[in-house]
Amino acid sequence: MDIAALREDTPGCAYRVHLNNAGAALLSRRTLDTMTAYLEFEARIGGYEAAVERLADIEATYAAVARLVGGRPEEVALFDNATHAWGAAFYSLRLRPGDRILTGRSEYGSNVLAYLQVAQRTGAEVVVVPDDAFGQLDTEALAGLIDERVRLVGVSHVPTGGGLVNPVAEIGRITRRAGVPFLLDATQSVGQFPVDVEEIGCDMFCATGRKFLRGPRGTGFLWIRSDFIEGLEPPVNETAAAIWDGKDGYTWRPGARRFGTWEMSYSNVLGLGSAARQALELGLDAIGERTRGLGAALRERLDAVPGVTTHDRGRERCALVTATVEGFAADEVKAELARHGINVTVTTPETSLYQSEPLVRLSPHYYNTEDELDRAVAVLAGLAGSTQPR
Repeated sequence: MDIAALREDTPGCAYRVHLNNAGAALLSRRTLDTMTAYLEFEARIGGYEAAVERLADIEATYAAVARLVGGRPEEVALFDNATHAWGAAFYSLRLRPGDRILTGRSEYGSNVLAYLQVAQRTGAEVVVVPDDAFGQLDTEALAGLIDERVRLVGVSHVPTGGGLVNPVAEIGRITRRAGVPFLLDATQSVGQFPVDVEEIGCDMFCATGRKFLRGPRGTGFLWIRSDFIEGLEPPVNETAAAIWDGKDGYTWRPGARRFGTWEMSYSNVLGLGSAARQALELGLDAIGERTRGLGAALRERLDAVPGVTTHDRGRERCALVTATVEGFAADEVKAELARHGINVTVTTPETSLYQSEPLVRLSPHYYNTEDELDRAVAVLAGLAGSTQPR
């Protein structure tokens, strides 16, 4: 990778040290130009008319997203965020009293809330699979919990509040053998390292555009395996999802697009397509090597600072690094970093329900430099040093 060129193509690099890529990464110039050019085109000729004129480019986004995750374009539906994409898949399942949903301790908070809502509504049960000795989902425990009552295994690939990477390929092998649907939340992994739905063996898969993929906010997508679609009932029915017969019946449209909606921001859609193609051009293997290396380097530097503790678990770790500074609340640490022009965020139990305390989350991407990591570490060391005995 030509890091200097990538930074030159990323306007935000001139203004901030952006270590909040697990929140929303910086747009590249090419993606920004794609979006603004389309908005100007809409303003000149009209929204409906612009969409017709650029239909081939819009369709190309489905193809780029499918290629990104190892699927087919007809298996992809686009959404305004990953939560809506995930919900379209989850709420399409028919659960009954006694059915069981298996999930992990690092599951995203919104997903857990949805599990609990449906469990209360239907009489189903939510079962949390324990972690193994490394802090990732225990696949042996998962295999032991699967029986005829299990109707879904739902897992977050990378949790929002830590750097671990769950062993999703092994989870996929277990669910395929048992014939149990597997819903994977890949919100934090797509764009950060290679993710292939066929290798993983999941049945449903959601992600966002705004994080490591470097797409615009207000974008997300759902992938559903072709041979799994027909057994699902989309939770929302509208003209994009089905064809009305003019009387009392309708027919679902083919493929995954029956889960989407007719209205969407096509500027955002084209921006998502641009970001996906850029990731493919750079190569997900190269991106993964770079992001994992930066994550490991940052974690090592922080571990060497007295008074700073990292909290990342897992046998495999990625570019999300969580930390605390002795004597300071996470929000205070974030504010001090911001005062030095460094973007980070705080993860809380509200967004990761099985996390016990707020943590500072630093998440570098391939366009970050080791000098920027050093600047962040120096700020945290300064904070920690102010509370240490002299």
